[in-house]
Amino acid sequence: MTSSHRPFGLPAAVSAAVLLLAAAGCSSSDAAASVEVPSPPAVEAAFCQALAKELPDTVAGLERSDPEPGSELTAGWGDGAIVLRCGVPRPEKMSDPKAQGVEANGVNWMLERREGHGPRFTSTYRKAYVEVSLDERFAHDVAPLVDLAAPVRKTVPPSL
Repeated sequence: MTSSHRPFGLPAAVSAAVLLLAAAGCSSSDAAASVEVPSPPAVEAAFCQALAKELPDTVAGLERSDPEPGSELTAGWGDGAIVLRCGVPRPEKMSDPKAQGVEANGVNWMLERREGHGPRFTSTYRKAYVEVSLDERFAHDVAPLVDLAAPVRKTVPPSL
């Protein structure tokens, strides 16, 4: 007894073409990155919406390419190389007295090193937490934070 795994009994060549087209439709080389959209309280969301209006078209020389799903609470540059999320919860690591931080143009950021990924920075001492995740090419470079500091400083007030 012969068994066929081709869909609907189509000839092998047609089945292969259908599978190839289906796979191509599901994977695009220029697809936007996908991120979880934060759900902050209304006051924080208002700061984030103001930030969204001030974000630059380029960061560290990379063009704006926002992640999916589209939201005023997220932004991206360089097809996922730099991803900003505004209104994220306070990271647990902020309670660690040994947590590392950096300052970029008047905005303080907590650094988290991630295994297999680039660094992640979360703003500190602001009325909404702004998270910036970078890919590996920025492992030792805070240039994106320099480009993002002015909009954060302008729209997300200090908490101290």
